[in-house]
Amino acid sequence: MKRTISILLLLFLLLNSLHPLTAYAEGDGNIDNGGGGMGGGSSENYWNARDEAVRITVIRASDRKPVTTPVDFTNKKPSSTILHFGKVCKLQYNSGTSLSVKLNGYTYINPAQSIPRIISSNSGQASIDEIKKYFCSEYTLMRIADVTGFNYDDLINGDYKILLEPVAYMTFGGIKYAMTATEAALYDQKLDGGLRSKMVSLSHKNLPLAMFLETSDLGYPAWNGSTTTAASDSDIISSLGLGIVRFNGAETEPPEVTTVDYEYRVNTEVITSVTVSGGQADPDHPVTVRFTIGGQTYTVSGVYYPEGDSQLVWVRWRTPSTPQTMTIGVSVTGGGSVSKGTITAKIVTLASKDPPNPVADDRNDSYTRPAVPSKAQKTSASWGMWRPWWFEYWVWHSDWNWYRDDEDSGHWEDDGQWVDDGWWKFDWNAYNASLTASMTIVPDAKNPTASGKTMKSGYGINQTTTAQVSTNQSSAVTDAQTAVTYFPEFQYKSFWRLLERTQAGYSSKFEFTSNQYSTYKRRTHFTPIWLPDGSYTPYTWLIDCWTPEGMLSMKLTDSVNIQGNLWMDWHIAPVKP
Repeated sequence: MKRTISILLLLFLLLNSLHPLTAYAEGDGNIDNGGGGMGGGSSENYWNARDEAVRITVIRASDRKPVTTPVDFTNKKPSSTILHFGKVCKLQYNSGTSLSVKLNGYTYINPAQSIPRIISSNSGQASIDEIKKYFCSEYTLMRIADVTGFNYDDLINGDYKILLEPVAYMTFGGIKYAMTATEAALYDQKLDGGLRSKMVSLSHKNLPLAMFLETSDLGYPAWNGSTTTAASDSDIISSLGLGIVRFNGAETEPPEVTTVDYEYRVNTEVITSVTVSGGQADPDHPVTVRFTIGGQTYTVSGVYYPEGDSQLVWVRWRTPSTPQTMTIGVSVTGGGSVSKGTITAKIVTLASKDPPNPVADDRNDSYTRPAVPSKAQKTSASWGMWRPWWFEYWVWHSDWNWYRDDEDSGHWEDDGQWVDDGWWKFDWNAYNASLTASMTIVPDAKNPTASGKTMKSGYGINQTTTAQVSTNQSSAVTDAQTAVTYFPEFQYKSFWRLLERTQAGYSSKFEFTSNQYSTYKRRTHFTPIWLPDGSYTPYTWLIDCWTPEGMLSMKLTDSVNIQGNLWMDWHIAPVKP
């Protein structure tokens, strides 16, 4: 596509120094703002709306050092005798440069394209969109390169960032000053609050809140405090009064991995997770996570997340059949760097400790019925995955060329093209899992005198535990795999039965194993004959339903009613002569 403008050569020469503001954005603005109305002033202490500037400093991203002398862009023409503190940027003050008042020599730049409103006031609110558009535009970036003497191609190659600081031209104590938000806070500290007492609406509210970071950068945090009330000197110095223009590839923050340790059972299907964060991971800058477990490497590629956020990454595997302590290596690759971490996985045996053989003359005269143990359970979990998608933003990239028509005139032709200068956006796909279960205790079918759930002590009970797992991401969730039942006659701790999973899957079932002391090898547990009358309540701990957010578990109980003992079912008759 071409656009043609015919002009006289003389007109071209006259207007050659004027540059239009192009619409397409070269940089990415990490800037937000706040503020509001201004309080009243006095003849000695006041500020006029639009008496403002923006201090601009080029920063090397790798070591966060200024590489240019700061310059102030403004629409005003302040006197060179205005009091100021020199051309010092926020990074320099935070690195130890002291505040020093200058009586003259203030310099500034009036760009041909006026800067937008920077500081909000009663007469109008600053537009953060207009501020971003202006300072991320090709025109402004080329002008910054020009006035600072910094090569434009180097400026936008990703190795540098531009630090922006709002400047106010204010009258304080009858004297006109030029100061950034950071300088205002430092000056207020020197005056023991004197500036704040006279100019708080400007110096501690609208000026510092004119710019702050949306996401942390250059060692400064994103601002999460109030955007409508005055800030403290310390908050201004540490977090306010700055914006940053960055470029693709600038100081790509390496991914970081956060790990936790695990305890697993032997021969169990489990999920092991890590959290990856740092920078932004998208299809142009993907992250890959590798888990090394028992000599085998599991690779999870295509890990994505927006800047300032994180992504849970997991692997599903089966533990070995013998107890041991395993070290799981985690390697995260992205942005040209590698981060590593380790996970300690303790693999333990949960073998059944079956009760001893009950006999008819067992006694326990000191028995007291214990309370069912209180144990924290987790019955649901939620997690998610970031899914990137490309937001198209088509921009005309001009390429104007002069074509001579004759000796006295010519015309310009724009040989540019439309370019998709879009960016990645992210959707959050939410996932969840829940565990429900029930436990049923009934008298054994071989019990000749049981009625419903009432039985005599000394007879056996049967148990059925059913578990239901629900999830919308089955690849990330195991079924419930382990159930252990504890008994009140052993105070819920000395002996227990590891249940057999008789039905696997998300709808699973668990029962007692065959009892070696049962004549008929029944799946039974014999109650001791000495049990007092009343409720008899075993409890079952259902575990090993693994998700990316950890293990789901449930504590289950059920009861039968003990009335009498099996001796009451025996009748001893005299021997007939």
